[in-house]
Amino acid sequence: MKATVDKTYLFEQMPVKQAVLKQILPSIASQMVVLLYNLADTYFVGMLNDPRQTAAVTVVSFAFTLMTAIANLFGVGGASRIAQSLGKHDPVAAKQISSIAIWFGLAVSVLFSMLFRVLASPVLRICGATEDTYRIAFDYAKWVIIVGGPGTILNVLLSNLVRAEGNALVASVGVSLGGVLNIILDPFFILPQFLNMEAGGAGLATAVSNYAGTIFLFCCIFSKRRTSVLRMDLKHLRRTGTHIGSIMKIGIPSAVQYALTVVAVVALMKFTSGYSTEALAALGIVRKLDLLPLYFAIGTANGMLPLLSYNFASGDRHRRRKVFSFGAKVSLGFSVLCLLCYELFAPALIGLFINDPATIAYGSRFLRIMVVAMPMMSVCYPMIIQFQSMGRVKESLICSIIRKGVIDIPILFLMNMLIPLYGCVMVQPIVDFIAMIVALYFYKKISDEENLKLSDAEHQQTTI
Repeated sequence: MKATVDKTYLFEQMPVKQAVLKQILPSIASQMVVLLYNLADTYFVGMLNDPRQTAAVTVVSFAFTLMTAIANLFGVGGASRIAQSLGKHDPVAAKQISSIAIWFGLAVSVLFSMLFRVLASPVLRICGATEDTYRIAFDYAKWVIIVGGPGTILNVLLSNLVRAEGNALVASVGVSLGGVLNIILDPFFILPQFLNMEAGGAGLATAVSNYAGTIFLFCCIFSKRRTSVLRMDLKHLRRTGTHIGSIMKIGIPSAVQYALTVVAVVALMKFTSGYSTEALAALGIVRKLDLLPLYFAIGTANGMLPLLSYNFASGDRHRRRKVFSFGAKVSLGFSVLCLLCYELFAPALIGLFINDPATIAYGSRFLRIMVVAMPMMSVCYPMIIQFQSMGRVKESLICSIIRKGVIDIPILFLMNMLIPLYGCVMVQPIVDFIAMIVALYFYKKISDEENLKLSDAEHQQTTI
């Protein structure tokens, strides 16, 4: 009972800044650990001083984004619906929604791994694998996707659901556990003085680590059945028709954004691979560094989601707006700090990952161009999460589509033609600027609609 009261206090009465920080700090911390183990893969593979190894890991990087898309389809959608159900004081619906989200996520994750096994060769070649890098890329992907895919997807999905009922710290530990284990295992699996599995060893370390984090989260869910609404009961699947539509309605914009990111990244890697292996390796390193402000923004947004959804469902518009405003400011402030550091120390940062002059030269130029997108991206993510928490599918979907995979593809062709190679990495700042303007437009429009409804309600009360 005490745990339930504490969660209600968090959502309804705790001072806004304190409540937001209580939710977003563990979420950000877990995202930072995920970033560290992504960087660890690149760092330890880079210690081999073989651009082919780094390029091969870059080729497979699309898989993490695609697996996150699958996880968010049921994780973000399920988390938002669980928080809304709690905001309406309907724990029965929350239990049904959690069971449906977990079972569907498990089924789709297994299907995804099986499908990739069948289509591995054409998919990796489309993503930029060459004769020099295909064997290495497949060795890495074998562990990351075919064997480890379900563990990776369920780890992200479960952390979202656990966070939805206010247990941000438990969710953070579940994700961080896998990340820390990955960092520990990487050198033993990759480096020649140990198992010498090279890039394949990085994939194996990732698979083992994500399964460990997933098992931890499952244990937490099953051990707290008395105080938690999270379930994995097959009987709740009978209510699939009632809830699956609303889960996917909210989750689709987030999933689409990540899925289209794959399209955009694959196109970018394909263009870059046409220049040199060093350029492709440099792009892989830059994309890893770019993950720092991105993951911070995602962690902030994911931490805000339960608070936004709960207060939207309970009708506390004022608290919801304060939650969004403070969270967005935190995200923006960190991205500006990253922008300054990356512009000043680009060569040194690239040099941390590989000791190859050509790769460092390419990477420094790429990084200084791409970081311009960071502040705009840091505003877009909280905006999209807020639209999702309110069930505003159209707005969140449009912003997601603009950010990745649609307008950036034609712009990519144009920029590569105008400024070969370097024009490719200018695309992201351009599309993020457009997406930010559109998101701000939607935000103002929704705020004006809410103000009008509030004014009409007050007028009716005055009349009565």
